[in-house]
Amino acid sequence: MKTLFYFTLAWVLGGVVAAQQSPVPVEEEPHHHVVLSNESVLVIRVTLPPGESTQFHTHSHDRVTIDLTDTTITRQKLGDPEIVRDATKPGDVAASELNGPYTHRVHNVDPSVFEALDVELLHRPKQPSSTAAAKVEAENPSARVYKWTLGPGATSAMHTHERPYLIVSATPLTLKMTDPEGKSFTHEVKAGDVHWVDAKVTHTLANEGTTAGQIVEIELK
Repeated sequence: MKTLFYFTLAWVLGGVVAAQQSPVPVEEEPHHHVVLSNESVLVIRVTLPPGESTQFHTHSHDRVTIDLTDTTITRQKLGDPEIVRDATKPGDVAASELNGPYTHRVHNVDPSVFEALDVELLHRPKQPSSTAAAKVEAENPSARVYKWTLGPGATSAMHTHERPYLIVSATPLTLKMTDPEGKSFTHEVKAGDVHWVDAKVTHTLANEGTTAGQIVEIELK
């Protein structure tokens, strides 16, 4: 009973300390690690061990999040109660529109590690493109998100990216990309791998592996 009391006390006090911490920019939060940065996007990988919470941190731009693990987490907006959400799944995506700073923290209440990618979209377009490259999974004023779920041997429709885009592997995958002339490139990608493309591209995406995989493309508007 004494052990349980001290564990509960430590958990409560830990929550109080975290609540009293001054918020930090998202890229300075210790569980957030920048994996790519340029003038258009800031790509951050979140790794949160079981039972741990992030500090309160602030997002200042439209963003897209991509979950990479099967995990249950809570999110707590600064000044609000902690809210339990459904379990995350690899390939879950969300596109958020921010019209001012948004400060929150994330608590991993699962026995496994939580991982996700946070893509901060640094500039809204003055003249958004009107044409989508494929079926839109999610969008905000800064970007459109396309998600391809590919079984073994499956190939996406041929599609064209008119604007710069980020390609993300939500799961491990043997990915083959082919252009209209038949030129192809094959890559072994891991969950969370990202690649920035600043050029017009027309291609298909194919799964050359033996298990299903998911690719997410985030195209600037």
